[in-house]
Amino acid sequence: MNYNKKSVEDIDVAGKRVLCRCDFNVPTKDGKITSDKRIVAALPTIQYLVKHNARVILCSHMGKPKGEVKPELSLQVVADRLSELLGQPVKMAKDVVGESAQALAASLKDGEVMLLENTRFEKGETKNDPAFAKALADMADIFFLRQKETKGLGHAILCGKSFVGDEPFVVLYGDDVIISEDPVTAQLCRCYEKYGKGVVGVKEVPEDLIKLYCTLGVSPIEGETRAMNCHKIIEKPTPDQVMSLYAILGRVVLPPEVFGMLEKGLAETPEGQELYLTDVMSELGARGELLAYDFDGKRYDMGNKFGILQAQIEIGLEHPETKDLLKDYIKNLAKTL
Repeated sequence: MNYNKKSVEDIDVAGKRVLCRCDFNVPTKDGKITSDKRIVAALPTIQYLVKHNARVILCSHMGKPKGEVKPELSLQVVADRLSELLGQPVKMAKDVVGESAQALAASLKDGEVMLLENTRFEKGETKNDPAFAKALADMADIFFLRQKETKGLGHAILCGKSFVGDEPFVVLYGDDVIISEDPVTAQLCRCYEKYGKGVVGVKEVPEDLIKLYCTLGVSPIEGETRAMNCHKIIEKPTPDQVMSLYAILGRVVLPPEVFGMLEKGLAETPEGQELYLTDVMSELGARGELLAYDFDGKRYDMGNKFGILQAQIEIGLEHPETKDLLKDYIKNLAKTL
């Protein structure tokens, strides 16, 4: 299955403060940058945000100051170089989440760019301090973080640990569009709040297609018509591994404890291999800490061309601005087939 992840281009950023975590950990010598490759790599995203009138707040670490302010590790040199590359001033904050950063963020105008000071000048950055994460988040309307390496979905989620903090969080798979009067994420969140366990959104898939997804080992919960205990998950099962036709489709709500499990899994993942979120969720299931929820809604698979066409046609036939034109078009087209 192809995974078409959403990007910053799928968000309306105009007039919004966008916090973008970058990798500006560039090599320096005598206060000068010796290679700006990492800055250049971030340019397309920054330029897109500027072009679309976002108020851009950039942040990054440099070196290992270990929670202390060290002038030789200031990001001022990055701001100077970035200003040259962008062809416009990049405002430099004197701190990370203090008065200077907050004042600059509040005063940003559409299309302007600012850079926070070295995030590792703050002790909370390396400790994944929820208060530090909240202070960062409070400065922006949108938080955008780039996974620098393709190490699997588990690693991508781990990249967001410092932002999520000690809170449950939602994973939305980019290749699934689900239409429902009651949003599927809301359905899963209510289930999480009721039981205090991780929840995966599931639907049954045709038997001949289960090999393309994952299979779940589930058992009923008394009094529930949609929620089930989930004990085990096997990705892309062989016929003898199929436990049920339920597969995870599109939405997951997970507890913050998952981050520790992902860190352990990443440390044990061989070089060149990916860290799978499914493995960690299966471990939650084995502990009795995971539920499967047969959500109410219709799911479209954006991972293949037909699924994209199907979604566009069916949703187009429901939309008041397009339904009549589309019906006439389909009727006329059908006469030629």
